[in-house]
Amino acid sequence: MQLGVNVPNFGPGTDPGMLRNWARTVESLGFDLLMVSDHVAVTPDVAQQYPAPFYEPFTTLSWLAGITERVRLGTTVLIVPYRHPLLMARMAANLNDLSGGRLVLGVASGWARQEFEALGVPFARRGALTDEHLRATRAAWENDTDYRAGRIPFWVGGNSDAGVRRAVRLGDAWHPLRFTPAWLGAAVDRLKTIADEEQLPVPALAPRIALRLADEPITGPDRLAGEGTIEQVAADLDYLRLLGADTVVLDPFDGDPQKTSHPETAWQALATVADLPQRPLERS
Repeated sequence: MQLGVNVPNFGPGTDPGMLRNWARTVESLGFDLLMVSDHVAVTPDVAQQYPAPFYEPFTTLSWLAGITERVRLGTTVLIVPYRHPLLMARMAANLNDLSGGRLVLGVASGWARQEFEALGVPFARRGALTDEHLRATRAAWENDTDYRAGRIPFWVGGNSDAGVRRAVRLGDAWHPLRFTPAWLGAAVDRLKTIADEEQLPVPALAPRIALRLADEPITGPDRLAGEGTIEQVAADLDYLRLLGADTVVLDPFDGDPQKTSHPETAWQALATVADLPQRPLERS
């Protein structure tokens, strides 16, 4: 099982120097994947959680591809309806080529109603548009030599039944975000059931979990996977491995944008995970 990191590409502390430091930290600790998020118009509903500056993911990952050598690069998650599918296909194909085939596209249908309005995209059709655009993007890669892309995987996000069904129909992996361990166990069973209904293979499992280390155990049914002592986090990773996870993405952002100026606690948490004896990472 591989481990990735969701790097904040937003907030008052984020600038080119900070992004460079994040990339070098993630790669030097031996993590397998570096991912960033996606918003195009930082409308009030977006800014409340992810304030400006917000670095556009394709641009940011293209720049980070030149700073890194080994780590894969990806989105968690790209909001598919925000871009014309041929634009998405070309940008992804170019980035994959420029990075030496290191791109992973985590995708979803989006949630920020005001941002959809600012971009002139119908919010009520976001699910249908996501399906249409994913199909069109894959068709461009497969049928048009001008969009040569190699093999870029789609990790389809969404914790609802609609998201799970989209992952089965159109994804290489299901990419659920922020959940309790008990919820995921039941959701994996649901994933298999939907795959059987669709008469399609079960996609790979590539979840994104929190990373919030605590000195004392966190108990209770609402504890998210990745929260608690390092022993709890290690147990969560073991559980995800038993569920069949290919890759687990760790998200050290705790919801406070001001901490983007002071990432040292997040980096220390990542170093602690990197040192777990159950899964020694190769340091570059």
